[in-house]
Amino acid sequence: MGAGDPEGDAGEVVPAAWGDRRARLAERLARRNLDAWLLVPGPDLTYLTGLQAEPSERVLVAAWSRDGAAWAVVPQFEAPRVRSALGPDVHVVGYRDETGPEPAMARAFAPFASRAAAFGATFGAMRLLERTAVEGAVPRARWHPIDADCAALRQLKEPAELQQIRRAALIAGRAVAAGLRAAVPGATERDVEAACNAVLLAHRTSSPFPVAVASGPRAADPHAGTSQRRLRAGEPCWIDLGARCGGYCADVTRTCVVPGLEPDPEVAAALAAVRAAHAAALAAVRPGATAEAVDAAARESIAAAGLGAYFPHRTGHGLGLAIHEAPFLVDGNAEPLQVGMVFTVEPGVYLPGRGGVRLEDDVAVTSGGPEVLTDGA
Repeated sequence: MGAGDPEGDAGEVVPAAWGDRRARLAERLARRNLDAWLLVPGPDLTYLTGLQAEPSERVLVAAWSRDGAAWAVVPQFEAPRVRSALGPDVHVVGYRDETGPEPAMARAFAPFASRAAAFGATFGAMRLLERTAVEGAVPRARWHPIDADCAALRQLKEPAELQQIRRAALIAGRAVAAGLRAAVPGATERDVEAACNAVLLAHRTSSPFPVAVASGPRAADPHAGTSQRRLRAGEPCWIDLGARCGGYCADVTRTCVVPGLEPDPEVAAALAAVRAAHAAALAAVRPGATAEAVDAAARESIAAAGLGAYFPHRTGHGLGLAIHEAPFLVDGNAEPLQVGMVFTVEPGVYLPGRGGVRLEDDVAVTSGGPEVLTDGA
């Protein structure tokens, strides 16, 4: 297979990397005076341990204390898989459905039972289910967010991670291209969606979110879902989809004018404005530039075209194990861009009653500026 084939060698995250990541997180948290930090199912757990687990009705909590101890409370039938993923240094305590997690939690968290223990957790992922289970064993638990600490690590992609995103972006580009070919007069939005999904399925992947196709006036809703509406010549139609490879996400949006007629002049102006804003945003991407500066470049370009009131969302969001993660390209985010960050650049203009336009590419920050991972068409 060729080097550009998405089925070729894409690189894998090796097990040693998970230990290194946990060590870096522990170093960040050392000055926080936490007794332990906890992980629950979600991207942070996967990033730091390699364990892939989705939230369910069953409690799964992994913890690392500042004195080096590590343990996990998990459903008994999951225990072998969790032990294999977390390694011999993590003590796995299983529980059966008929007993529930309470006895296992009490055993695992016994050293903290009578203390006002300080626990770090990702507030964006931990549910009341997990928090209540911990507090049943540690009634005086005090909670501290570690979301920003995890995000700071995850937003700087390692080479193996970046290669997986490149692979996903290549597949996503092929899928959206198939959708654009299917966007002809008389086709339904569902027909276009099906053309996209066929390509994703052929590459043994799927979009991390439902493929969205919006045409005509419906395209004025930035988060419109796909409908049975039939496409008409000359109207705008955008397709928003992603792909996932090795757990890592890509996200791409393309807007076309359905062939057969010239577009409405206002739609044509919106297309030109969005393309110019996209180029301006890319030109602003470089190490040391702030996330908000990229957003401002896109926003000022669209405002100069007299369409600023019709650009209602941020210019982009980070990509990785989650489809939306740090960094966020939005006004007020003064974080400097760093080599290894990956995010979308997706300015849009949405005209009520007429339609909308969005152009979204996936971009990596390199020492020389932006690397566009999608096809950039």
